[in-house]
Amino acid sequence: MKKYWLPWLILSPSLLFLALFTYFPLFRSVYDSLFDTRMATQDAPYVGLGNFTRLLDDSVFWQSLFNNLVYLLLTVIPGVTLALLLAVALWENHRVNRWLRTAFFFPMIIPMVSAAALWLFIFMPGMGMLDHYLAQLFGPMNNNWLGRSNSALFALALIGVWKFAGYYMLFFLAGLQGIPASTREAAVMEGASTTQVFFKVTLPLLRPTISFVVTTALIYSITQIDHVAVMTRGGPDNATTVLLYYIQNLAWDTHDLGKASAATFLTLVGLFVFSLVNLKLLERGAHYER
Repeated sequence: MKKYWLPWLILSPSLLFLALFTYFPLFRSVYDSLFDTRMATQDAPYVGLGNFTRLLDDSVFWQSLFNNLVYLLLTVIPGVTLALLLAVALWENHRVNRWLRTAFFFPMIIPMVSAAALWLFIFMPGMGMLDHYLAQLFGPMNNNWLGRSNSALFALALIGVWKFAGYYMLFFLAGLQGIPASTREAAVMEGASTTQVFFKVTLPLLRPTISFVVTTALIYSITQIDHVAVMTRGGPDNATTVLLYYIQNLAWDTHDLGKASAATFLTLVGLFVFSLVNLKLLERGAHYER
C-alpha cells in the first residue's frame, strides 16, 4: 500500500495546482464560450456556437492570428538558432565561458515588463540607443520603430529573441554535455571535419533537445504579451495585436467573456496541435541515450 500511495502523495501538490490553474480554467473557458455575457445581466443567455461564429467573423481576430504567426517565425527560428550557436561557442567549461553563459542568461531574469521599459528607451525616436548608433553609420536618424506598422512587430520580436535566447542556450548546453565524447572522437578518427562532425553527429544527437526547446519557444511566443501591453498596446492599427492580447482586450475592455473564452479555447487547441506536430516531426529519427 505504501508503494502505491507514496508516489501519489508526493505528486499531490503538483496535481492540485495543475487541476486548479490548468484544467479548471480550460473547462471553464469551454463552458463560458457557450454563453453571451455582453448583456449586463446575471443570467447570460445560452448561444451554443454563436460566440465562435462571431469570433470567426471578426477581422481583428484574423489579424491577431496572422500577427502571432509572424511573431512566432520572427522569434522561434532566430531565437533557437542563436541559442544553439551560443551553446556550441560556449561548450567548453572554463571560467570565461561560465561568465559569458551568465551574461547571456541574464535577460531571462529580468521581468518582461522591466525589459519592455528598458527597450522603450532603446527604440526612442532620434534619441534612443538604436538610432544613436545607426546615425553614426548612416547619418541623422529619427525612426519611430514602435509607431510604424511595418516595424513595430519586428521590434517586439527582437525583444523576444534577446530575452529568451540565453534561456534556450542552457538546454542546448545540457544536451551537448550529455553527448559522449567518444562519438565525436570516432568521427574525427574516420576523417570527418569539424563541420561534418557537427551536422552528422552532434546535431542528430541533439534532436530530442531541439524538439523540447522549439516546443517551449512556441509556447513562449504565444503566451508572452507584457511587452505588447507596455510598448504598443496592440498598435499601430492592430499591427502588434497578438492572440493573447486580443483575448485580454475582449475579456477586460469590452467584457465579452463568451467571445474571449471561444478565442481562448481555439488558441489552446491550436497550440496543442502545433506542439504535437512539432514534437512528432522533430523527434522522428531522434537518438536517445539508453
